[in-house]
Amino acid sequence: MNDTTTPPPLPDRLSVDPKSPHHHLPVLQHDIGIKFNDKERLDVEEYCISEGWIKVAAGKSLDRKGRPMLIKLTGKVEAFYK
Repeated sequence: MNDTTTPPPLPDRLSVDPKSPHHHLPVLQHDIGIKFNDKERLDVEEYCISEGWIKVAAGKSLDRKGRPMLIKLTGKVEAFYK
């Protein structure tokens, strides 16, 4: 890959939900990786680096609006571009 454009800096908090105030489309257009407690996670819905947490889907359970139920896991969070 020979991209001439540099990706925008990663925010402290990011969400994949378009209705969230922490949804940043220019950042999400790039391939982002999340390391949680030194292990790469592929199922992260939202993260916050400064507070040290991620939110992931809790199995197959859905809320009343049809979105997956999320659980918050705390630990060391690192975000990076792949």
